[in-house]
Amino acid sequence: MPKLDRALPVLFLLLAAGFAPACSEKSRAGPQPEVVAAADRPPLPTKAAAIRFAIIGDAGQWSKKQRELAHQVVVERDQFPYEFVLMLGDNNYGDGSPDSYRVRFEEPYKPLLDAGVKFFAALGNHDAGPQWNYPLFNMNGHRYYTFEEKTGVPLISETAVRFFVLDTNNLDDDQVAWFDKELSGSHADWKIVYFHHPMYTSGRYYWSTLFRRRTLEPLMVKNGVDLVLAGHEHVYERLVPQNGIVYFTSGSAGAVRVGDLKPSVLTAKGYDRDLSFMLMEISGDTLYFQTINRLGETIDSGRITKTKSEKDRKLGPTLAAPSLQTRQPTAGHPESPRP
Repeated sequence: MPKLDRALPVLFLLLAAGFAPACSEKSRAGPQPEVVAAADRPPLPTKAAAIRFAIIGDAGQWSKKQRELAHQVVVERDQFPYEFVLMLGDNNYGDGSPDSYRVRFEEPYKPLLDAGVKFFAALGNHDAGPQWNYPLFNMNGHRYYTFEEKTGVPLISETAVRFFVLDTNNLDDDQVAWFDKELSGSHADWKIVYFHHPMYTSGRYYWSTLFRRRTLEPLMVKNGVDLVLAGHEHVYERLVPQNGIVYFTSGSAGAVRVGDLKPSVLTAKGYDRDLSFMLMEISGDTLYFQTINRLGETIDSGRITKTKSEKDRKLGPTLAAPSLQTRQPTAGHPESPRP
């Protein structure tokens, strides 16, 4: 047998071990969030003191269905008054011209823009041009950045949520060092990270997750990240918590790859039949989520509750703030991403 043929089985085993989840269900140590899928109606309670937002991934691929999905995002705000929208990359598949932003973003989401809803974008691998300079994506000239939302009564019953937005096209040393510093310096009640490429997936990009996972996951586990959101896969997947972190993939706000999802031991819930987006509400120690398709049907919903030991792992008390709700952007470097 040629030497290469004899080496292939060993190489396959090494790759499989490297790309497998970092810890198995039995071997994961430390506190785990309680994730409960619910059929409650409505699934989002719209509590008085809560932070509410929508999530769209890979929304920039223009089509009739993309506009129908955008319309559904708009319609849901009548019942669930979310305050801002997270964009998980591939926000504009066009050429970066003003026209491409108009037809793929400004027109479909005009009612939200007119109402003052802000969009906070992460960069995807299909995003043309310097999107970090496009004002309506609120990146303020930076390809990675962080911002914070607060609600409740300062010093009495306040909830702070810190969002960390990364550029996974180019995880250079400067960005990784910035991320570690910002994570460790945050005492927010909830730490949510979002970017384009998933770290865990049961879709077609399963084999490309290793580098980003090995680079980012140790920092997120060490610094108490609660939730990670990604796009890139044109499907929806809620994953089994890994190392105390809940992962969602929501990359089908512009197009869906029907039949692309191959449910695995990682999959808690998956959907690849139509376009979809997400809504979330955070109130105290509980995050409520709802995933809705282009037709307005709920395809997944539930809640994530932080356990006492999870809360204890935070690095300190929530910092008080003078206002009930603030956005405090802290940016990284404005270098251009790799194509």
